[in-house]
Amino acid sequence: MKNHTRRSFIKYSTLAGVGLMFLPSCLGQTMPSTGIQLYTLRDQMSEDPSGTLARVASIGYKEVESAGYGERQYYGLSAKEFRKLLDEHGLKAVSGHYLSGKQAPEKQGSLINGWEQAVEDAVEVGQKYMVCAYLFDFERETLDAYKETAELLNKCGEVCKSNGIQLCYHNHAFEFETLQGQVPYNILLSETDKDLLKMELDLYWTRKAGIDPVQLFIENEDRFPLWHVKDMDKTGEFAAVGTGEIDFSQIFANKDKAGLGHFFVEQDKIIGDPFENIKTSYGNLQKIIA
Repeated sequence: MKNHTRRSFIKYSTLAGVGLMFLPSCLGQTMPSTGIQLYTLRDQMSEDPSGTLARVASIGYKEVESAGYGERQYYGLSAKEFRKLLDEHGLKAVSGHYLSGKQAPEKQGSLINGWEQAVEDAVEVGQKYMVCAYLFDFERETLDAYKETAELLNKCGEVCKSNGIQLCYHNHAFEFETLQGQVPYNILLSETDKDLLKMELDLYWTRKAGIDPVQLFIENEDRFPLWHVKDMDKTGEFAAVGTGEIDFSQIFANKDKAGLGHFFVEQDKIIGDPFENIKTSYGNLQKIIA
């Protein structure tokens, strides 16, 4: 990405025209299976992994992205046990979220502690992507901190690549907030090898920051193989997919420009029955991508 300021790539007045420019590129292309980020059901997965995955599969989801790995366990299960459980329910965990580990360096299973073993477990589970999920406040106070993260991501990306896995970075809104005159997200893009690190674009947080996802696709072609598909209501809060304000049809029309390989429904906070919520998201999304 060019070293733009934040203002330079959030001009929504051009969004519709840009989207139409790339609309033909998605015609006739196979749409990935609909997945779900299990952070959406973190409480349920903690209490009853098997029952939760059974209900996820019954709705129609085919893929999941794990959230919560440490000490060589996923939801209290070894990698082998987790893979067996997924297979029993006809699900594939194509991706998983992991942390840098700087917030708890003594714990194994992070980018800085036991990464080789984490990659080994990801291979056992069947993951094709490993994602750095979040940066804590102290990891994003300065541009130098972001540059250190970029260096770490390059290093960990090499380990992933040697094991047939692609490392990605998942954004929130803070990466797009100008810091010391620059946009941190630009640093994560420019200071990393595009083959060692790709991006998981969270569509909610990207729009929350006032950023046009399609413009990112144009400026960084094939850098966004993973998406989090989550909606935003009129107040800016989380909503079931298809019930909010985000124009997913226009974004999906540019999936080939992004290099989309997999996408996951996610909702950070849910009021009411979470399974009914993810069922609504699934049904609405099938209409959007049809």
